[in-house]
Amino acid sequence: MRILIVDDVPDNIRVLSRMLADDGHQISAATNGRQALKLAAACHPDLILLDVMMPEMDGYQACAALKADPQLGSIPIIFITALADAEDETRGLELGAVDYITKPFKESIVRVRVKTHLELKRQHDILQQLSH
Repeated sequence: MRILIVDDVPDNIRVLSRMLADDGHQISAATNGRQALKLAAACHPDLILLDVMMPEMDGYQACAALKADPQLGSIPIIFITALADAEDETRGLELGAVDYITKPFKESIVRVRVKTHLELKRQHDILQQLSH
């Protein structure tokens, strides 16, 4: 499945890309929210891992824009960020994210949550096809 990783820190993109590519996923990456919107429209990922604190357009703004787009709104978003306050997590989930992982992250946790949300997305897509 295709995963879009959005983070302004290249090392974070490298670590996540390596880990998820090793699990057999196709990876795309963006370093800010504006790039993420363009890339998501071009490649229609199955899941987005989205940092919050980025220049130009932060992750919250990017999430809101993605969820407002009829073509992209159903893509599950997992925030992966250093912001660990309950208010930050609540805001992310209220904007439509399906999960919230704090940095520094544990690879095993990222893998399990990605696997879970990709499986839910796959099941949702099957139900959508069957209903048409």
